[in-house]
Amino acid sequence: MPTRNEREARAARERLRVYEARQAVHRTQRVRRRRDNIVAGAAAVLLIAGASTAQSLYFSTGPGAPSASPSASAGPSASPGPSAAAGKNVGDIPAPATAEGRAWTGTLTINDIALGYTLDGAKAPQATAVWLQTVKQGYFDGKACHRVVTGASAELIQCGSADGAGGSDPTFSFGPIENAPADGVYPAGTLAMARSGGNAYSQGRQFFITTTATTLPADAAGGYTVFGSITTNLDRLRSEIIAKGTSNGSTDGPPAVSTTIRSVTVS
Repeated sequence: MPTRNEREARAARERLRVYEARQAVHRTQRVRRRRDNIVAGAAAVLLIAGASTAQSLYFSTGPGAPSASPSASAGPSASPGPSAAAGKNVGDIPAPATAEGRAWTGTLTINDIALGYTLDGAKAPQATAVWLQTVKQGYFDGKACHRVVTGASAELIQCGSADGAGGSDPTFSFGPIENAPADGVYPAGTLAMARSGGNAYSQGRQFFITTTATTLPADAAGGYTVFGSITTNLDRLRSEIIAKGTSNGSTDGPPAVSTTIRSVTVS
């Protein structure tokens, strides 16, 4: 029969064994928590980086950019076509002489709003020639106005994309930039060409109309080609479409009111 000292020694060993077992469990838990925290932190960094990348792509190459992304800090832009690298016209671009160096008038009907307009074939002969050709081809009929901007320093609507969502036609792009305001201010009623950022030869068939005085700072390529102006019913365009805002509640996005070009005439 064990003596008292032997029993106490055995009890002490058992207490030590239990203590060491608990310590081992605690050490394992600490290591696991540290590992989990590292994994969680890495995941959070990747998630933030992914979100930032997605946002950057949205505003630089996706439907949010530049379908023509008009804003105070980044002007209206259209997704660049193959001319981005070449710096030259792509596709069946009409000669500037087609504009005849004169003024043209017409009506641009958006929904049921008949907007009277004039074109300046003297100051923007290449863009005017493109517009004349595009109207003659009937390209604009049924095309969507896919973007409105309602910021404090920029208010406009953008139309004419190939897919109705801001995409450009890679087979048709031209330059150079013509008649851009030196101060970057585009008066209410300005009719101008959209383009991709930093590329003077990325203009296509997308255009924008400013509904208030709009500031669009120049980028590396310059400003935006102003080839005409709206002369009638600009107030209706502003109150019936621009004032309704965007479908996503932001200051830059698809119009809340479904907006389509019904017809365009020119003479």
